[in-house]
Amino acid sequence: MADFKEIDRFKRFLKVEKGLSSNSIFSYTYDLKKFNAFLEDSNKNIMSASQDDIKKFLSFEKTKRNNSSRTLARSLAAIRQFYNYVSITLEVPNPTEKIETPQIRKSLPDFLSTEEIDRLFNSISDDDPFELRDKTMFELLYSCGMRISEAIEIKIMDIDYESRFIKLSGKGNKERIVPIGLQAVKMIKLYVKKSRGEILGKRESEFLFISKKGSKLNRKSVWRLLKGYVDRTNIKKNITPHTLRHSFATHLIENGADLRSVQELLGHMDISTTQVYTHLAKKKLQEFHSQFHPKG
Repeated sequence: MADFKEIDRFKRFLKVEKGLSSNSIFSYTYDLKKFNAFLEDSNKNIMSASQDDIKKFLSFEKTKRNNSSRTLARSLAAIRQFYNYVSITLEVPNPTEKIETPQIRKSLPDFLSTEEIDRLFNSISDDDPFELRDKTMFELLYSCGMRISEAIEIKIMDIDYESRFIKLSGKGNKERIVPIGLQAVKMIKLYVKKSRGEILGKRESEFLFISKKGSKLNRKSVWRLLKGYVDRTNIKKNITPHTLRHSFATHLIENGADLRSVQELLGHMDISTTQVYTHLAKKKLQEFHSQFHPKG
């Protein structure tokens, strides 16, 4: 069981030293346990795996499991991080050093047009306390480009109405301050005045968005709720809460925002993550050229 003990130590390292969220830690350990199960079929374990074992695992995941390059890259990233930790703590060689990360073709995630955003939001009532709560959350996701994991952690005291800023706790518990649109501020004030107290009743909570039980909302509930509202429209896209974040970034780029500003607003550590949206700027330039050049 030494292998699982080492994985448990790695989990503590990710939480305490790296400050990763529980979702990120789960993702890392899921891939590691999957790799260890593959090794056990050959009477090996994760603490004795070689570079060849890792390559065989990735090949198996690709050919037998039909996993995408993105999934393989994520699995390798988890394995690499684990062996980086092990190589330092136990002073042993890292078997992932010469393994190249699978190439991932970056494509733009699905996003909503401004017309579709309006159609979605107009399908949600301001009169029902729970629908007003949901509409306010979706407005914030779109207005600020925040992650759903950030939205459910917002506390009442995190909002500065006068300056129109909100404090978010992002990946790795890294805080950032982002501006809030006028419509989102209006929705928050309306929700707090009309709905939040009604949902809470005599209970108390520091969180902005609360469930009917008085606790903060969870991610799965928000996904389910959004799907229900999308079903009211004739929008045929696969929409998740993250789609509103992608729509936020897409519309900023379309309207001329620079990449560095969008990166900061999204809370991306690396600008290469934000660059997936740059083809929109190129598309805009092509449209401009076609419209105004005499031989466009």
